[in-house]
Amino acid sequence: MSEQRSYRQIMKATSIFGGVQVIQILVQIIRSKAIAILLGPAGMGINSLLTSTLGLMQSLTNFGLKTSAVKNVAEANGTENSNRVTVIITVLRRWVWITGLLGTILTLILSPWLSELTFGNREYTLAFIWISVSLFFNQLSSGQLVILQGLRKIRYLANANLTGAFLGLFVTIPMYYFWGVDGIVPAIIGMSIANLLRTWYFARKIKLEKVEVTRKTTLVEGKQMLIMGFLLSMSGLMTTGTAYILRVFISNTGGVDQVGLYSAGFAIINTYVGMVFTAMGTDYYPRLSAVAGDNTKATQTINQQAEITLLILAPILVVFMVFINWVIILLYSTQFTSVNGMIQWAALGMYFKAASWSISFILLAKGASKLFFWNELIANIYLLVFNVLGYKYGGLEGLGISFLAAYFVYLVQVFFFSRIKYNFSFGKNFIKIFTIQVVLGVLGFLIVKYTTEPVSYILGSMVILVSGLYSLWELNKRLDLKGIFNKLKK
Repeated sequence: MSEQRSYRQIMKATSIFGGVQVIQILVQIIRSKAIAILLGPAGMGINSLLTSTLGLMQSLTNFGLKTSAVKNVAEANGTENSNRVTVIITVLRRWVWITGLLGTILTLILSPWLSELTFGNREYTLAFIWISVSLFFNQLSSGQLVILQGLRKIRYLANANLTGAFLGLFVTIPMYYFWGVDGIVPAIIGMSIANLLRTWYFARKIKLEKVEVTRKTTLVEGKQMLIMGFLLSMSGLMTTGTAYILRVFISNTGGVDQVGLYSAGFAIINTYVGMVFTAMGTDYYPRLSAVAGDNTKATQTINQQAEITLLILAPILVVFMVFINWVIILLYSTQFTSVNGMIQWAALGMYFKAASWSISFILLAKGASKLFFWNELIANIYLLVFNVLGYKYGGLEGLGISFLAAYFVYLVQVFFFSRIKYNFSFGKNFIKIFTIQVVLGVLGFLIVKYTTEPVSYILGSMVILVSGLYSLWELNKRLDLKGIFNKLKK
């Protein structure tokens, strides 16, 4: 009964944030479709290069507070000491101001070199000067979200994400429509301001006691956040840096159009398919942290999370493999169909990402920031090598193959670290689910690759049906879906 309750807790959190994610995805589809039509591949390439550079600078200067401080706020909240909660939140807010200003000033100073490094010239210096202010707004927004997540204000957090999606749509689309490519910079700034306003609105609903927090307290309490956050930010910097280097390589080798196509393709995998990870991760991290001191309980929690993640994700992946051509046309336009092969290969890689993603949280939950850093450093090195080789010898489709190869290796790697350090192992139930769903995924992939329409759609739909029914059957065993349905009827 206790095990069923754990599965239901996973699904409850997933349903809340999953519902938000679905709406965000629908809004994102409209936004991506509009950008694809109004800006085209070249415009999407410029937007991608600017935002990835901005992400690089943010990773360099934000000290990982978005992740590390969640643990501090949650621990303070667990003491049920309102003074302690106020102190930690005040310290956090001060440090996000400092780090936000640091990011803006550094980007301002480096703007000519960022333009030259990213685009091969200094024509975009003014663009980087303007968008530097968004680093400050984004960091303040991150601080507000940390407070909501750390205090487990799930409803506020969900509403903040939901309103952010609509604000982003209404702010950016008119700019792209009236100004075209010239609207990219105002849209980036507008999005950051909109994000700040919506997070501030919900964070101000939290009532805190008035407590005087000295500079010394700010330094002492902030030290733990910054030390762990620094290593996390270095990990984030590596990830962002890897993506940045790859985009620059693609731009120099194949042109800005190719960057736009690559960005559009992986937006589908990482945003639309990856919404399952986003929906689950918000609750999974603090839940795993609560049992991280007990390796047996942590292993059980990871296995339960991995099972649910894969059962939800697998049928979606087969749908994307089989109907990718229509998905691309729906989300973007016929100009982007050249990324079909890349996405199909990457969809296979998502099976391995689902398993490795579930394990990797144990390093954060245990507070093993150094091990997490080395784990991510090693992964980013071979990911970059695989991607460069994949694009050089296989073009866009080669990037999909490199994604699959990288996450297969990453699963082996993170499993090895967790096995040696924390005695982790996959349960029989997960191994069975993983094997069956991967076989079905490969079958769907082969059908699309080696049959023509409409045969591929007919056979592929059969695989989707089998994958979906198997997931429902396994979910029912864990959640008693029939019992839930009967209660809802009553």
